[in-house]
Amino acid sequence: MPAIVILGAQWGDEGKGKATDQLATTETIDYVVRTSGGHNAGHTIVVNGEKFATHLLPSGILTPGATSVIANGVVVSPDALFRELDALLERGVDVADLVVSANAHVIASYHSTIDKVAERFLGASKLGTTGRGIGPAYADKINRVGIRIADLFDEGILRQKVEASLDLKNHLLAKVYNRRAIEVDAVVEELLSYVDRLRPMVRDTSLLLNTALDEGKTVLFEGAQATMLDVDHGTYPFVTSSNPVAGGVCTGAGVGPTRIDRVIGVIKAYTTRVGSGPFPTELFDEDGTNLQRIGGEIGVSTGRTRRCGWYDSVVARYSSRVNGLTDYFLTKLDVLDSWERIPVCVAYEIDGVRHDEMPMTQTEFHHAKPVYEYFDGWKTDISGCRSFEDLPKNAQAYVQALEEISGTRIWGVGVGPGREQTIEVHPA
Repeated sequence: MPAIVILGAQWGDEGKGKATDQLATTETIDYVVRTSGGHNAGHTIVVNGEKFATHLLPSGILTPGATSVIANGVVVSPDALFRELDALLERGVDVADLVVSANAHVIASYHSTIDKVAERFLGASKLGTTGRGIGPAYADKINRVGIRIADLFDEGILRQKVEASLDLKNHLLAKVYNRRAIEVDAVVEELLSYVDRLRPMVRDTSLLLNTALDEGKTVLFEGAQATMLDVDHGTYPFVTSSNPVAGGVCTGAGVGPTRIDRVIGVIKAYTTRVGSGPFPTELFDEDGTNLQRIGGEIGVSTGRTRRCGWYDSVVARYSSRVNGLTDYFLTKLDVLDSWERIPVCVAYEIDGVRHDEMPMTQTEFHHAKPVYEYFDGWKTDISGCRSFEDLPKNAQAYVQALEEISGTRIWGVGVGPGREQTIEVHPA
């Protein structure tokens, strides 16, 4: 049985939760795994007309019979984790099969504090973070002063690590940001309060997942954020603090690259992004307003309005390349139902020169202007279509054109938020 990766191919919010949920309805999924990011992610899933939002939890938590895994590459806020679990429990969702890696790093309360004051300090130069401590937690991990889940079970080690982490931070808070120093005892006490509930969930998840693959189980690795937010391959510095590309799955879960069988990129029929940074196809007119309104483009985790623009095939080809995609899953095609003519960015113009591939430098990308080709719209509601042949001819032509110019076959198309509103274009 396969190891499958599902990841975002744009700037996030593409509908990875829907794609994950859809795959889980066509395959027997034994494990659904988060490998990077934290509770800054947001996946929306509609099951039997009921909407669920996951942030830190894998969306597989809604798939009966599947074990949900938060792997070592994730940064975990225990407070956020238990708030999300309790919200699902109140709605009758069984969350007993959740597993958390002993090696995942912890987001402590001081990480969020540092995140927020640093953004305020940057002023107009702010990066647009969620303020939830994701970046500072990853910074501590790289600086080797991080706290891992396993450290919570040894009070002596935990105290030593909190002291080491706060030593420099308290100087920074007091002398640069003019904030009160954080007390070690308060942080230790808070983190220890999570131990009893957390302990039964904690496992060696690398061993668990490799054993599952050895036994022929199907493991679905679910991405958070997206390719263009990757700290190495995205629009740096306007990125997240981890590697949400396919290669990051291996380090984030402790599985080798030879174990991955299929890599699915989730991409919208148009483009959105949240926060600061360059966005060549961004719209500032009525079309942008309508995409935002019809598409319901409000961030699941942050509540921020998403910036909207037309489909960018340069980004799509780039995502295909850096991820080694085997398939695309195209979402929100129905949002385009009311347009008579639909532009698609096929290249960039930079200082009079055409670029068919992603520019090499940040400066060039900031100056990129989209080169558009135009496709006829279909001007009809497609939300009830259940096969590719049911789609209007112009909608079929649009999908086929995107497949050709994006460099990867389109496996499926979403025509609405519901689990049943999905069309298979090519057999899985």
